[in-house]
Amino acid sequence: MLEKVFKQMNSQTYLKQIDFTQVTDKFSKNISGYMNTIFSGLTNGIGGIISAAANVVIIAVTVPVVLFYMLKDGYRLAPTLKKVLLENDQDQTMELLSEMSHTISKYISGQMIECLFVGTFTAIGYLIIGTPYALLLGVVAGICNIIPYLGPYIGIAPALIVSFSHGGFWGVVYNIIVVLIVQQIDGNLVYPNVIGKSLEIHPLTIIIILLAAGNIAGLMGMILAIPLYAVVKVVVVHLYNIYQLE
Repeated sequence: MLEKVFKQMNSQTYLKQIDFTQVTDKFSKNISGYMNTIFSGLTNGIGGIISAAANVVIIAVTVPVVLFYMLKDGYRLAPTLKKVLLENDQDQTMELLSEMSHTISKYISGQMIECLFVGTFTAIGYLIIGTPYALLLGVVAGICNIIPYLGPYIGIAPALIVSFSHGGFWGVVYNIIVVLIVQQIDGNLVYPNVIGKSLEIHPLTIIIILLAAGNIAGLMGMILAIPLYAVVKVVVVHLYNIYQLE
């Protein structure tokens, strides 16, 4: 009995020594710090998503316009240069321009085929699993596929939001499975055969070029890196052949 009384007295004495105000303030500061960290992370994440989406929209609008004018008025370039150049250089220059035009045409046609494949089969997959707005989301996936490697991740973002709001967790899982299947087929069959073989560029070379271009010029650099490399390769080979003949 006495032991219980002493224990109660000791516990009450210990409780009196605790400054509950200080403990409460410290706890509040810690909670505030954690909340600020979480809020800051969410803000940065949302800002990054908005920035990436804006870049995709700009690219989706700019690239088709540039390609349209290249195809529409590109034929005027050769006669204009022919007037400026010396007579001895005209034949070689026209041949080089023809090779460059052929290379760019192969890249554009190959890229269109790949984007069409990704957009079509992604839309079909979304329809099979019952994702709302499947056709529209398939078009978005096809357009975003212009951006190498990063494009599929950007293109799937709207689909994940829509699927989560309608189908919850499993809707998101099914959408990810669809995109993974399409991207595996595209990466292992379509892209190497359509782009790699047509431009005669090794897949490892493509990866290195894209990594370097992404670090230097961002999304636009990754889009333009492969065709620019292909054109530069044509120019270098052409000049080397001329040097060998001389």
